Amino acid sequence: MRNGTSPFPLPAVLAAAALGLAVGVGGFAFAYGKGTSYLGNDPATCANCHVMSGHLEGWQKSSHHGVATCNDCHTPSGPVSKYAVKAENGWHHSMAFTVGSFPDVIRARPESREVIEGQCRHCHEDVVAAMTAGGEVSCVRCHDSVGHLR
Repeated sequence: MRNGTSPFPLPAVLAAAALGLAVGVGGFAFAYGKGTSYLGNDPATCANCHVMSGHLEGWQKSSHHGVATCNDCHTPSGPVSKYAVKAENGWHHSMAFTVGSFPDVIRARPESREVIEGQCRHCHEDVVAAMTAGGEVSCVRCHDSVGHLR
């Protein structure tokens, strides 16, 4: 140190402190929110938040219970796109639940509906091909309660 100056400039110290705080708070929130459980495929994970319990119960009573989990319908099948969608949904869910801005009736966002529609078409492509011969139709518009009985 010369003339009483620090070897670390103040902006660098502040940036490092801010980064450390962000990583620390983010790490704590990830651990507290059971973040690693969302990397798997267990449907019970979706009910970590109490507002999702009804959706889990509806799925357990539905015809899809024996053949599909949450990820089969709500995420694309590709490994990169699957985790990209899970991360995006996780961000939206965590923000909504943290600030309390989730609606009383939880509905899929338009982007999520597109993924669900794609997964319906993927698993049921023989039926979809027969149904769409005369034009485009939407699976989730008519069958919006298939995965979760109301």
